[in-house]
Amino acid sequence: MYHLECIECHRKYPDNEIIYLCKCGGLLDVVYDSDLQVSKNDFKGPLSVWKYRPLLPAKGEPVTLQEGGTKLYRIDRIAKDVGIKDVYVKHEGMNPTGSFKDRGMTMGVTKALELGMKTVACASTGNTSASLAVYGARAGIPAVVILPSGKVALGKLAQALIHGAKVLSIRGNFDEALKLVCNLCEEEGFYLLNSVNPYRLEGQKTIAFEIVDQLGWEVPDRIVLPVGNAGNISAIYKGFKEFKRIGIIDDIPKMTGIQAEGASPIALAVREHAASITPETMPETLATAIRIGNPVNAKKALTAINESGGTAETVTDEEIVNAQCELASVEGIGVEPASASSIAGLRKLVEMGVIEPDERVVCVTTGHLLKDTQHVLDVCPKPVEIDATIEAVRKAVFGNQESWRSFI
Repeated sequence: MYHLECIECHRKYPDNEIIYLCKCGGLLDVVYDSDLQVSKNDFKGPLSVWKYRPLLPAKGEPVTLQEGGTKLYRIDRIAKDVGIKDVYVKHEGMNPTGSFKDRGMTMGVTKALELGMKTVACASTGNTSASLAVYGARAGIPAVVILPSGKVALGKLAQALIHGAKVLSIRGNFDEALKLVCNLCEEEGFYLLNSVNPYRLEGQKTIAFEIVDQLGWEVPDRIVLPVGNAGNISAIYKGFKEFKRIGIIDDIPKMTGIQAEGASPIALAVREHAASITPETMPETLATAIRIGNPVNAKKALTAINESGGTAETVTDEEIVNAQCELASVEGIGVEPASASSIAGLRKLVEMGVIEPDERVVCVTTGHLLKDTQHVLDVCPKPVEIDATIEAVRKAVFGNQESWRSFI
């Protein structure tokens, strides 16, 4: 039903070959047979990754924790303040480990077992390591993760540790960690589960399927999402393309990627109308999940943006923090900093006139608030310590107000 194919030279590889890049160095895609017949009636069961199994490249029983099925929240207060009519948040932080990475890992670890692999490995800025550790534990196989020292939020590190992964912390950045884990997998026969693995992206493309499903089989005008290693924007675009190819939808949303100013090679390439990125050797941003200077899926991401008529933009760390606080306090949705870049980007692009007021927009938030609690404690007001008396409570709550009625 499917094979691997290079996006550059179009060389084909069988689905049982353990390969991550084409022999020419190009990225690989999972390509389904042109006569594949699938309709929405073939998608059975509750909303989840595996509801869409007819469009997933797996033959055996999935390694699953019932990932996917994340809520699509309408955010009318922020939409009104920004000046746009119809905005939703697809909150991927509600996956089992608290990030969208679970979609890729359920697919990737399932494929690892299908291929007879005995150990899985990845480099990570945090969320990938947490997800790999959990799904490795679920599958009963060892997991090895390589992290940049001091650059991973403690919540994510704790997940990787408690679920039994072998955690290696290097004195270097993510891009160096990725080179190391690629060498390790090649030399030791471990199964690489970074997003250079095309099967990982097959799980992540189900975000597109769910958005269409949740909107009553309609397509939004635009998807806005954070971009780090660029696997997610590539995968979601692929999902929309596949739905269009089999006739479930007629249009594809404008794919719009948001990067932090200190780690923005894709946004800069789009701004300069370049065919490729110039890697950043020292990426820096408080949004650790997207602190990546040389995104492995940059080529796919640029294709997704350009073919869909989308764009990419940068936001500052201050804009990210403001958006994170706004989303939490105004809409009740708690996300980690990288996730909030989609909301910050939405606001900026509306102000620039790029996003029209009548567009229907879905912002993808990729990780849960509890992934990075130290950041929250650093930017939020501290608790007010008072005496254990009702008078002290009233004074602290009301200030100079005399009653609750005047307070509200």
